[in-house]
Amino acid sequence: MAIFEGAGVALITPFLENGDVNYPKLTEIIEEQIAGNTDAIIICGTTGESSTMDHEEHLNVIRYACKVVNKRIPVIAGTGSNSTAEAIHLSKEAEKAGADGLLLVTPYYNKATQNGLIAHFTAIAASVQIPILLYHIPGRTGVTMKPETIVKLCKEVPNIVGVKEASANFSAIAEIMSMADGCVDLYSGNDDQIVPLLSLGGKGVISVLSNVAPQQTHDICESYFKGDVKKSAQMQLEAIPLINALFCEVNPIPVKAAMNLMGKEVGPLRLPLTEMEPQNQERLAKAMKDYGIL
Repeated sequence: MAIFEGAGVALITPFLENGDVNYPKLTEIIEEQIAGNTDAIIICGTTGESSTMDHEEHLNVIRYACKVVNKRIPVIAGTGSNSTAEAIHLSKEAEKAGADGLLLVTPYYNKATQNGLIAHFTAIAASVQIPILLYHIPGRTGVTMKPETIVKLCKEVPNIVGVKEASANFSAIAEIMSMADGCVDLYSGNDDQIVPLLSLGGKGVISVLSNVAPQQTHDICESYFKGDVKKSAQMQLEAIPLINALFCEVNPIPVKAAMNLMGKEVGPLRLPLTEMEPQNQERLAKAMKDYGIL
């Protein structure tokens, strides 16, 4: 059984002006997501700026999110690292905190061979009992996982159950699903490709868009699952200008700007990320207004 089906939000982390995590605001945005029918909370992923958190802060945010959600919907914790030992530590602690699943990015910078990737993910999976999603985003990590590597891990490691695919390589994604024989739970990592990926047997999306439009993103998936592919596709297409604006600078710069434009007061970014360029913020505001969320 999949960890979740539908739209899981790749949640931002709200900060105070001094850079500390704004925990009351984190509660507020989690509650807004649940009220908006988000199907899962993905905490401390790329969108959550986990790369700028120290280990204890990272784990405290995961613990806090698990406590607030309190099993109402699944919580998937980002615990990947380019150090296998570090990823094992984070993953074990996230499991203790009550996370329902883990999201593990491919090792970045030091990279790895395909055999190294298999060894890395297998070692992490052996340290925990909860299900794991691989996170394939070569544009950020510089690492490409071959389809056969993803399928091998899902077939041979009991608690590696699927992949968040953000490669945008639909030929490779189709190959994964052709080889998988049902063993790979596939999630889109790109908001502009939800419906095409669902058509290949996807379970849903891990979404940046959901931060500002949780109900709409949920409905794209739900309409598809209910058989109304035309409606799902139309909703996907209507969201494209906003999605493009949300990625006109590196994520999560635009989505945090969007939430602040909505009055959510999620605070600043942490360096090396900087505030959105004025001309891009104008583009974003126009797209939000056209979409009806501003």
